[in-house]
Amino acid sequence: MGHALCICSRGTVTIDHKRYLFIHKLGEGLLLESHLGRVASKRETPPPPPQGIPLDPSSMGDDLGPSLTPLAHSGFSFVDLVEGLHDGQFYALKRILCHEQQDREEAQREADMHRLFHHPNILHLVAYCLRERGTKHEAWLLLPFFKRGTLWNEIEKLKDKGNFLTEEQIIQLLLGICRGLEAIHTKGYAHRDLKPTNILLGDEGQPVLMDLGSMNQACIRVEGSRQALALQDWAAQRCTISYRAPELFSVQSHCVIDERTDVWSLGCVLYAMMFGEGPYDMVFQKGDSVALAVQNQLSIPQNPRHSLALRQLLTSMMTVDPQQRPHVPLLLSQLEVLQPSAQDEHTTHI
Repeated sequence: MGHALCICSRGTVTIDHKRYLFIHKLGEGLLLESHLGRVASKRETPPPPPQGIPLDPSSMGDDLGPSLTPLAHSGFSFVDLVEGLHDGQFYALKRILCHEQQDREEAQREADMHRLFHHPNILHLVAYCLRERGTKHEAWLLLPFFKRGTLWNEIEKLKDKGNFLTEEQIIQLLLGICRGLEAIHTKGYAHRDLKPTNILLGDEGQPVLMDLGSMNQACIRVEGSRQALALQDWAAQRCTISYRAPELFSVQSHCVIDERTDVWSLGCVLYAMMFGEGPYDMVFQKGDSVALAVQNQLSIPQNPRHSLALRQLLTSMMTVDPQQRPHVPLLLSQLEVLQPSAQDEHTTHI
């Protein structure tokens, strides 16, 4: 069930025999992703409480409106900023209200997914516990706090100034994201909800994949219409619509869904880094059908900022036929050829 937890006094909690001081609430219902992670220096002042929960285009779930995919998919969730009294570091404490056994199982599974990985490009779990609250439970996930926020925050900040990420920065980010995905795929899983708001940025701009709650087995063999419909419904709830792969919109009765759904989502992330918004964000916002839009080969705008090689890489990721889409190791090898030489790397920090 996880580590023991107790409320020691007002404003402090103990998790795994360590005390944490409550600083302020970061968000509820939806994860306020710009505040998830650790403050680099214990001498720094924690960020001020947010004035609301931002709903950017990539926070949207299925066609019915916003989803809770950044947090729990069934239980309501909160994120609090806490400070470790043993080390002076700030952490994000994610609390998931579990009304049913299924909620508890999903929270436990999310914690288990975190524990599978010890990788610099995947968010690690500091501690986990399950706390009883009468007839209900709360699952608590203690996570690092990243003061720089998410990739989406960076894209929006630059866009507000009329700027974009440089190609060198994009390539460095893609390398880190791909290395994280490769680690996930190697263990036989797929992320299934990759998007700019689920990619944190470390102090040096390194990308860190978060929100492992939608992860499932990489290779899914669909054998029959009932299984196909169940998978399609699951994807509608768990996979953000404007970053969802075409094969998940209309799952065939006899097919194989594999980890290359993440490659499609990565292509959408790459597009957002290049042009300041996802390729299907406006389609969704206008109320048009994303399901229909993704069935056609994406038209990539011409821009002198981007090399032909980067455009070709994007085209390969956005291949509608999943069997023609590249796997992550091939993308990594292509990116390693494109990355700048060692003497230029200091200019690519975000």
